Amino acid sequence: MAETQPRLNSVQPTLAHTSRLAIAGGAVLLLAYLACWLVVPSDPELMTKLLFLPGVGVIGAIIANASGTGGGVVFVPVFNALRDLEIMQLDPLQVVAVSMGIQAFGMSLGALRWTDRLYHQHQPASLEARVRARDYWIVSGAVLALSLPAMLATQRLIAFDGQAVLMGYKMFSIALGLALIVATWTFNRSLPEKQCLARGDLAALLLIAIPGGAITALFSVGIGELVAFYLFLRHYPMVLCVGTACVISAVSCIAGLLWHIDAQTVQWEVVLLAAPGAMLGAFLARPIALWLGARRLKTAGGVWIIASALYLLWLNAN
Repeated sequence: MAETQPRLNSVQPTLAHTSRLAIAGGAVLLLAYLACWLVVPSDPELMTKLLFLPGVGVIGAIIANASGTGGGVVFVPVFNALRDLEIMQLDPLQVVAVSMGIQAFGMSLGALRWTDRLYHQHQPASLEARVRARDYWIVSGAVLALSLPAMLATQRLIAFDGQAVLMGYKMFSIALGLALIVATWTFNRSLPEKQCLARGDLAALLLIAIPGGAITALFSVGIGELVAFYLFLRHYPMVLCVGTACVISAVSCIAGLLWHIDAQTVQWEVVLLAAPGAMLGAFLARPIALWLGARRLKTAGGVWIIASALYLLWLNAN
């Protein structure tokens, strides 16, 4: 292993920073967004009551794309407030549909930003490691190969007890968030990041892919969050942890959104207003994550997932 680092660095020299991939992909997303304005139904009167949603989209996308975890908890209190104020009524299925619609734009741009970083990595600092493109695409492709069928099947065939699943999922998230924080500041604190994807870790990711896909069908977040936190816990570089989580979440939300469009559960006014903010937040997220650094990002991510899980459990209880 000691001989591997120089060899990896010699074949992957430091490259100039670029955002070309994100800009080109962002142009495609912008065209898709403009097409939505032309073809989807919307209520102008309702949209005038929801003009604050672009700001909410920015905040949610920064959180989601900086850490690889879902920013859906940002939207939950917003939707509850809209219901309490009798502005707009969204049932649970519509909340999932709207969240997938927003993430289809925001997480896609975030995935492009992190993938751009993969191919333009800077010289790693002490205890940091470069990410191999092979590992990046193996994680993304292998997880999606199992999680996507599970998500699509769950959407079409299975009726879960949503409250029971939410309770179990969030309890697991709290345990995972606590473990991440403890590991970051104890035994992982002075260890170098892993340079290569271990077979055991790939096997573990495949084990969580199927339940993660099913959870994503129910809540619009799940598999990306689980992948990010597992890789963070196992002390892989930030680009691998967050980048693959964003790629997996983006593909999952685009695929899941198609079913909701066919089922006519998408409240398009929300998507049309929040998506531009989500794309802006996704573009800003990567430099914020790199500025924080791996240790602070892992800590912030752990705190975020614990706080969001506790909030959703409290919301469910009330």
